[in-house]
Order: sequence, then structure tokens, then C-alpha cells
Amino acid sequence: MAEFKASLSGAAPAPGLDAPLAALWWAAKGNWDQAHGIAQHEATADGAWVHAYLHRVEGDLGNAGYWYRQAGRPVATDSLDAEWERMALALLGAGRA
Repeated sequence: MAEFKASLSGAAPAPGLDAPLAALWWAAKGNWDQAHGIAQHEATADGAWVHAYLHRVEGDLGNAGYWYRQAGRPVATDSLDAEWERMALALLGAGRA
């Protein structure tokens, strides 16, 4: 996780980073459009989870709810920062870095 967070000082995510983590990387950089573009083209449960988070960031809770359901995840109620951290840990823990 420390390495992933340290990479946020760069101009682009590390090569080989999978799409859900790359989308989270761009979200942390404040580039919602780039993050959303990646997430919306990732047809996996993890991609849907990140997509849900991004719509929550946007404030579109109805759309976020749809994507949480697609991901098979409960709707998040914690802070956006806490959710980002939880997602990054889960995705990194799955060996996707």
C-alpha cells in the first residue's frame, strides 16, 4: 500500500497496474474523468466496485447504488477517503499490483 500511495507523486500509474487500481490511482489524483473512463470499460466485479465509488464521489448516489449491486457489494456509508483506502487494500491484497 505504501508503494501504491507513493506512486501518486508520479504523472501516471505504474505500467502493468490493472484497470480497477489504475482507476483508483486517477481518482486519488483528482482526475475523475480519467478514472471513470477506465472503470466504465472494466467489465468485472472489481471494476463495478470502483465505478460505484466514483459515482459516490460525484454525488450520484442512485447510479452508485446500481454499480454497488453489479459489484455484489453493500453500498458504502463510510467516508470517501476510508472507502478508497479499503478498496485499494482489497485490490492490492488480491495481488493486482
